[in-house]
Amino acid sequence: MMTLGIWLSLLAVCLLGAMSPGPSLAVVVRHSLANGRWHGIVTSWSHAIGVGFYAMLTLFGLAVLLKTSPVLFSLISYAGAGYLIYLGVNALRSKGGIQSKLVAGQPAPLHKTARDGLMISLLNPKLALFFLALFSQFVSLGHELSSQLIIIATPTLVDGLWYTLIAFILSNPKVLKTLGNKALLIDRLSGIVLILLAGVFIISTISHSLN
Repeated sequence: MMTLGIWLSLLAVCLLGAMSPGPSLAVVVRHSLANGRWHGIVTSWSHAIGVGFYAMLTLFGLAVLLKTSPVLFSLISYAGAGYLIYLGVNALRSKGGIQSKLVAGQPAPLHKTARDGLMISLLNPKLALFFLALFSQFVSLGHELSSQLIIIATPTLVDGLWYTLIAFILSNPKVLKTLGNKALLIDRLSGIVLILLAGVFIISTISHSLN
């Protein structure tokens, strides 16, 4: 039975997971600055869909496959690292894209920002392992349909709302005006961060394979 106390514990775990810095934050920040508020929101909620997908996998026990199948884990991890490198290289090649897109009034298509948000979550098998390690303690309580829906909806909503807050803050006109003057530097830093995170993914995957 999902009591209020148990749900608050689940909420706390999900908040900590969502607020942890990583590639997801980097992608939401980049789209919020480069393309505006709605693009940041779309990125946030497409990412949240991926989070909900992994929550559902854990609920039904399928995430165990990632833990017991090193090959599957490695394939998804390397694909995720490759996608981060792709995004990072694009950011490094950008000529102050944050400023130029805002001035020109030609933000990137919404479907591309949605794709980036979704892919960053789906190509991150650590989400499944995170839920398996910290979130699975609640799964045993999910025998009732209502409890199952709560278990899936909580991390999905927390993730989407957290990154939506980030998007609102970064798309504030005053914030944009301040950051717009340093658009090229922000693009470069975004690219470096994304590539470094890809390196962390690769090292982590190699370490996981050797253990």
